[in-house]
Amino acid sequence: MLNLFRTFFNIPDLRKKILFTFGMLIIFRFGVHIPVAGVDALKLEHLFGQGNLLGFLDLFTGGALMRFSIFAMGIVPYINASIIMQLLTVVIPQLEELKKEGEAGSKQIAQYTRYLTVVLAAFQSFGMAFWLRGVVQETMPFPLFLVVCVVTLTAGSVLVMWLGELVTERGIGNGASLIIFVGIVSRIPAYISQTVTLVRGGASLLGVIILLISFLAMIVAIVIIQEGQRKIQVQYAKRVVGRKMYGGGSTYIPLRINQGGVIPIIFASSVLLFPATIAQFVPVFPLTLIATFLSPGHVWYMLFYFALIFFFTYFYTAITFNPTELAENIKKYGGFVMGIRPGKPTADYFEYTISRLTLVGAAFLGIIAVVPTIIEGITMITSFQGLGSTALLIVVGVALDLVRQIETHLVTRQYEGLLS
Repeated sequence: MLNLFRTFFNIPDLRKKILFTFGMLIIFRFGVHIPVAGVDALKLEHLFGQGNLLGFLDLFTGGALMRFSIFAMGIVPYINASIIMQLLTVVIPQLEELKKEGEAGSKQIAQYTRYLTVVLAAFQSFGMAFWLRGVVQETMPFPLFLVVCVVTLTAGSVLVMWLGELVTERGIGNGASLIIFVGIVSRIPAYISQTVTLVRGGASLLGVIILLISFLAMIVAIVIIQEGQRKIQVQYAKRVVGRKMYGGGSTYIPLRINQGGVIPIIFASSVLLFPATIAQFVPVFPLTLIATFLSPGHVWYMLFYFALIFFFTYFYTAITFNPTELAENIKKYGGFVMGIRPGKPTADYFEYTISRLTLVGAAFLGIIAVVPTIIEGITMITSFQGLGSTALLIVVGVALDLVRQIETHLVTRQYEGLLS
């Protein structure tokens, strides 16, 4: 292991990227602990202790939202803007054409994403200020707090977005993913401390062991499914242009089992937690009843959770994967899938294959999402409640991506890769 780390730092380019990434992440973690002025910390802690959508969003900010720091919204507005732009690219023809223009079009879409991030950050911070008006210090008038909150949180979100883009451009790994990754990992020591406290207070040590074994099993399953893919072989015919011959040979198209990644779980969690959060501020009978049935750990919550994950997995795959366009591109360059005619038969084959893969991926995401709740109910160990399926998928996915990028640098310089 020491030789491996020594190898990392013996490559100047890789060493510079790693150190730059660490520096940006340290700046982010420093900003997490700078609070926004005018907030009563005790009231805020009590609010988060009740469990609602804010607690779920706090997972992506690494505790910044719970502290209501300048990075309270973290990278969430940027992620939302990226998802919205990705969906709009499929719906709006002008954006779709812009995407096909190559690097210039991608840069323009990235610029639109930044503008949308600022708009979403300002809108969300405005709503959050009204949402948290009960935790404002008595010494600060609410209109002043509203202005301070919107300006500070919007600026903080833009700064986090900038840090993430710097890491992606000059560092190692995807900046936005690494920011979420660091935020999740930074809370693990607190989970361990809470578990030790529970054991000392009389909690079952066997329950802790079962919980840890289940987490390890889920990590192994996540790695297998995340890396799993169906390779469809494509053969390209040779073409003669003038006196030269082009093309020929074969390649393959990798179709991932988990095409939607962690996004279906995020969408499903947000939808289910929303009624409980609204009921907390508007305690009327229908909302409170719905919030009771959809509270985490309830049977109906897990059933709806599983069903929504299935829906969003198929929905997101249908939006992001276009079998007709893929088939046309293969046909345009003289390729064909072995045993399948070019054109519409190839598109139908891709659609049939991706629907079967999506079924497996959706079932996997649904099982992974509800298993932690079931295990916690059996063991009665709730100290790892924040480290659920969403966190595990993000942590494992980002770690695998980071390993691949580091391996690429090592293989390029004829070093032994990490995965060999």
